[in-house]
Amino acid sequence: MKLIERYILRRATTMFLATLLPLMGIVWTTQALTNVNLVTDSGQSIFAFLKLATLILPSVVPIILPFALVIGVTQTLSAMNTDSELTVLNAAGSSRMSIIRPVIYLAAGLSVLSFAIDNFVEPYSRVAVRRMIATAHADLLSAVVQENAFRKITDGLYVQVGARRSGGVLQGIFVADSRNPNFELVYYAREGAVDEESSALVMKDGEVHRKLPDGGVSVIKFDSYAFDLTDMTQAVGEANIRAKDRDLFYLLNPDPDDPAYKRAPLAFTAELHKRFTEWTYPLLFALIALVVSSDARSHREARVHPMISALGAALVIRWMTFYAANSAEDSIWFVPLMYFVPLAAGAFAIHQLVSNRRLDIPMTWREKLSELMIRLRFMRPAGADGEQAS
Repeated sequence: MKLIERYILRRATTMFLATLLPLMGIVWTTQALTNVNLVTDSGQSIFAFLKLATLILPSVVPIILPFALVIGVTQTLSAMNTDSELTVLNAAGSSRMSIIRPVIYLAAGLSVLSFAIDNFVEPYSRVAVRRMIATAHADLLSAVVQENAFRKITDGLYVQVGARRSGGVLQGIFVADSRNPNFELVYYAREGAVDEESSALVMKDGEVHRKLPDGGVSVIKFDSYAFDLTDMTQAVGEANIRAKDRDLFYLLNPDPDDPAYKRAPLAFTAELHKRFTEWTYPLLFALIALVVSSDARSHREARVHPMISALGAALVIRWMTFYAANSAEDSIWFVPLMYFVPLAAGAFAIHQLVSNRRLDIPMTWREKLSELMIRLRFMRPAGADGEQAS
């Protein structure tokens, strides 16, 4: 690799990392915070939250990595053009490939990384996250026995315990159950305990108030009552493994007895083709960034900033492929579109680079854009500097 190529690769990599890390931190934080209530409500430790947040990270990286590369490459080449470095390279007889080659090396490496994360690391982390969430839900019954705090078990069901004693004895139990729209139930008990085997809250020496929609209330006293939560704890305690949670080898040969596969076989097909296309986005977006920013330009030219052009094109392509992937879960006819969009965009970008063509704005559009920029005071009209000098 030539000296100038190593220089461009180093600058582009540095700018890429400077863009990726803050974006990844923001997206990761927002994703992790959505599970804070689950971890705190189920009585999990801070280490469990950190583990959960770390397992979310692989699902974030492949999404933002191509966009961080677009920003890094366009910003690097735009800065080199502003400092006249691209002009010097062009005047010295350096080919455009000396600019393209290091960017392609970086994009190819990131594409391989994206393929590995998408097909092996992310499925493992997704399954681990689902199992952690399922375990947290399953442990929710024992977590609600915290003293002097109302805990929401599910919609319409709340539990509060006055005190905990040795041997697992609970005192001052209050349960409010409004899940049935025909009546509301309120339980009071002097003491009780959690039966781990049957997933039931056993209450002793209490009473239950049943309130009807017409306002009538009936009171029944009991010596012992078992409030059954078996169905709820079993349902939430099972991890629901979907097509997105499977690795590449499973998607190539799914188990025909898999309940998720029986419910939605097209979801597995769409996910398989999604894995075959999404890893190419770093390479595709790098080509787009090179088309709009790898040539030397005069500062006086009226054009949209390369970063805006590249990001706009990348967002459109990403939206089209995302729409095709989602629609492919319902119709197999959208699968070819998942391949056509990146292949067509990549072929156009390669044609522009190989033919050494500049992506210029049409003259009529350029004149309208220049007029708009002058009106918005983003650009001086032609001859303004000469008039001021005289």
